[in-house]
Amino acid sequence: MFRKALSLVLVGFLFGVAGLRLAYAGAKEEKETRLAEKVKEGISKLGTGVEARVEVKLRNKTKLKGYVSEASEDSFVIVDEKTGTTSTVSYAQVKQVKGKNLSTAAEIALGVGVILLPIVIVVLLVSQS
Repeated sequence: MFRKALSLVLVGFLFGVAGLRLAYAGAKEEKETRLAEKVKEGISKLGTGVEARVEVKLRNKTKLKGYVSEASEDSFVIVDEKTGTTSTVSYAQVKQVKGKNLSTAAEIALGVGVILLPIVIVVLLVSQS
């Protein structure tokens, strides 16, 4: 009797974990979309020009520093002040933004942490199962 009950509990747990992965995939995409919208909003509030200085960390761990020279619907351009090189960055690539006159920089950084921390924890827990 105990073995049957234990088996049913384990089967239920496995189905729950499988359902969690499906729900997690959709939730992750939604959160990334919301984060990209927050970044876009923050960049638009900052504006463009030499005074719009930013430090951007990308998802691929690249760091860019300079000023925003132009912002469009899907991306923005950062000009490195030292070298003069330009980098076009998609809002979806951004992991963190810090900038002068960027009133929502702290919110964006906290939002990234709040969004990514639970995702990482769930992934670790699911992968260990």
